[in-house]
Amino acid sequence: MPVVVVTGASQGIGAAIARAFAEEPQARLVLVARRLQKLEAVAADCRARGAETLVLPCDVTDEAAVAAMARQVLDRWGAPDVLVNNAGQFQPAPLRDTSVDTFRAQLEVNLTSAFLVTQAFLESMIARRRGHIFFMGSVASLRAYPGSVAYCAAKHGLLGLARVVREETRTLGIRVTVLLPGATHTPSWEGVALPEERFMPAEDIAQTVRALHHLSARTVAEEIILRPQEGDI
Repeated sequence: MPVVVVTGASQGIGAAIARAFAEEPQARLVLVARRLQKLEAVAADCRARGAETLVLPCDVTDEAAVAAMARQVLDRWGAPDVLVNNAGQFQPAPLRDTSVDTFRAQLEVNLTSAFLVTQAFLESMIARRRGHIFFMGSVASLRAYPGSVAYCAAKHGLLGLARVVREETRTLGIRVTVLLPGATHTPSWEGVALPEERFMPAEDIAQTVRALHHLSARTVAEEIILRPQEGDI
């Protein structure tokens, strides 16, 4: 009966990951995001697939809110078997047009949130000496994209955070995986004049996460790059 916590679960890749893990036998899912109405819609899909599903609206950039969310999960089901740090936001702009507030906001949503959520659950996972933590990076974690200064900085930082968590926990039974997807068909790309076929389906990212979790405990996929067949957009 795996306990799976997914942040940013109200749409896009996060919602697809929740639905994928809902197919696990006797899955217990925790769906975390800010928008209750969208979370409830995803939860209904997961429950229809047979998963017991808990909806916890939460601003994952707020330390107190994250602590309260984690306590509810730990009190009800204990430490997660799978923790997916998926919450994020794509707000492109070049350096000259990026305000300090916008830069900080991108860091908060894409990087600080993963720090807070991981820290909130890590001790309970270490105590059991098992668990799998996923970080949703991006190809922007690896290369610079002009016009996306805050997003690239945050995603580069996320990759660094995940690498440190891996080194600190690799002998404690915790596996750490970073997904590095390219353009994926999600609401972030709404309004872009490109056909859907040019993007990866969110379901492909979700099924990758589920498959990587099912590798032997002796194996960890540390960093996985996924790109559209025709290359980056």
